[in-house]
Amino acid sequence: MSKKSFYTALAITFFAAFSVQAQQDALFTHYMFNNMYLTPAFAGVDGVTRISAVHRSQWLGYQPSFGEGNAPVSQLVSFNTPIFKLHSGFGTYIMNDISGPLNSLEAQVNYAYHLGIKDNKLSIGIKVGMFSQTVNGRIYRYVDGGDPNITEGKESQIKPDLGFGLFYRSEKYYAGVGFNHLLKSEFDFGADATRAALENHVNFTGGYYYDMSFDLTFLFTTWVKTDLNETSVDLSGLAFYKNTMWGGLSFRQSEAVSILLGYSLLKDKSLRLGYSMDYVVKDQAAKQPTSHEVMISYDLPVSPGTSKKIVRTPRYRH
Repeated sequence: MSKKSFYTALAITFFAAFSVQAQQDALFTHYMFNNMYLTPAFAGVDGVTRISAVHRSQWLGYQPSFGEGNAPVSQLVSFNTPIFKLHSGFGTYIMNDISGPLNSLEAQVNYAYHLGIKDNKLSIGIKVGMFSQTVNGRIYRYVDGGDPNITEGKESQIKPDLGFGLFYRSEKYYAGVGFNHLLKSEFDFGADATRAALENHVNFTGGYYYDMSFDLTFLFTTWVKTDLNETSVDLSGLAFYKNTMWGGLSFRQSEAVSILLGYSLLKDKSLRLGYSMDYVVKDQAAKQPTSHEVMISYDLPVSPGTSKKIVRTPRYRH
């Protein structure tokens, strides 16, 4: 993939974007640190074994005007590792998302095969797992109490899930695409299963590194997410200083602007802590103005007996 082709692909995704926030999948401001959540093809691409976790409190302090329910909360815990002998990678993640009366729990196993293209890498990945939904009918606000599509009390169901993706990375840039919920599993709460079906989701992601100096590197990223009906775009710019600390800004289309800060700990900088705050810029009267995220990730030490030496550079650490 040439630089011209990469920039053209990014431009197409930008201008194809419209509308916002109807997708069923949870969103995270730290998406650039969790590419495996966007596409299974990222599993093992970094060449290190990594454990990471993100907690998001959206519209912190939000309370409904009447009835029960709280602000949306999302958590993501992931693990991925390379399998050098098989030129591939393995990963898994668990995502928990609570939004009003609906609690979605997703558990996925990812496998990716890595193809070397000169000094670059093309990865093809698949994920299989389960998607669970729990509905709390007591929190729903409805007009007709006898509606058969309203579940009384709590009800949970588990359905199979399937995804596919591609990821391409060179020294200066990367691009990926992930296709989620290919089975379009249906949850038959109440009388009509089609009202609670998982829709196909597509994630496009891309990033470009610019080395200002030996100590200072900029990363510009995007995440375009769509359920093929509505689309939302995130644009971000981060500055990394000596691969130790970072900070930057992000913009989510027609929803919020964000600030991100982070710091790497330990001598080998393998432990990273990140924080972000979103400030709502649209429909603030119906929400609370800020959302907050905390991220932690840890790269396990490379075994001295491994047959493949890992060269840790700033850009391949993220």
